[in-house]
Amino acid sequence: MKFLEKRQADSAPGRVAQAAATTPAATTRDRGNAAEDQALAHLQAAGLQLVVRNYRTPGRGGGEIDLVMRARDGTLVFVEVRSRSSQAFGGAGASISATKQQRIVFAARQYLMRLPSPPPCRFDVVLVQGASVSWLQAAFDAQ
Repeated sequence: MKFLEKRQADSAPGRVAQAAATTPAATTRDRGNAAEDQALAHLQAAGLQLVVRNYRTPGRGGGEIDLVMRARDGTLVFVEVRSRSSQAFGGAGASISATKQQRIVFAARQYLMRLPSPPPCRFDVVLVQGASVSWLQAAFDAQ
């Protein structure tokens, strides 16, 4: 049913609205936010504390860090969250290319420049596939 027809039907006397008919499908961003929420809950349960969520560098060639966390020992943890609905094409882990890693490292360096004394840091990856969450500590290095 078209949206306009649906609105007319909903406003007609004696009609009951069907919420499912007007609810849009989840966007890629919605699914990404849900995966970040799962990853954040997993990391917090493991004792890490959230410092910043979705840190972005200015400019076109910059990067983004999904989660910046602090470990109990003071280590700053830059976390990339990847989500895929299936294992096709290698799943979530295979989607972290060398270029993506370089952008994350670039963003981390920009973030660290703001600090008076940079702490030890590492790059972790959290893979979310359905209800499964896998945390890969020190998944890659800054090069």
